[in-house]
Amino acid sequence: MTLFSRAFIRKRMISLAATASVTATSFALAEDPARTGQRHRAVPIQYVTDRPDHSEEKAFLSGNAAAMREMMADMTIKPTGDVDRDFLAMMIPHHQGAVDMANEELEYGHDEQTRKLAQEIVSEQQHQIKVIRAAMAALKSSATPSSEQFHALSTESAPIDGPMTADGMKMSR
Repeated sequence: MTLFSRAFIRKRMISLAATASVTATSFALAEDPARTGQRHRAVPIQYVTDRPDHSEEKAFLSGNAAAMREMMADMTIKPTGDVDRDFLAMMIPHHQGAVDMANEELEYGHDEQTRKLAQEIVSEQQHQIKVIRAAMAALKSSATPSSEQFHALSTESAPIDGPMTADGMKMSR
């Protein structure tokens, strides 16, 4: 009997890779450049975007920075003593942060392939939030969700039919 489909495993691997990438980037950006021993440093983005010809990029970067700050603040939870509940509680703002950042791309981006990817991220992450909330509800009711329940929730298709906001409402462009 197969517990997880290939699609389920592929989605989880993509999610883990994205999480690792964001984490590595966060650590790299947070590291004190004076201690890295690097001789050449990149010009911080805020200096590049202070030029008036980059006002749209500045708004995009500002929106993304706000989404990251909110995500990181919301991921800081009070531990409950239950690793599973704590993990699920942190994953909701993590996925919501991805939705918020993808919505910034949908608002400011121009490349159709990138915008399509951003819409897929919104749709998939909103679906994952629903799966996580269902798992949290199952844990709260003291019923341990079976692997079949998780599999059924995670393999339901998430509809993609236009840009969505963080609360699931359609965006107009």
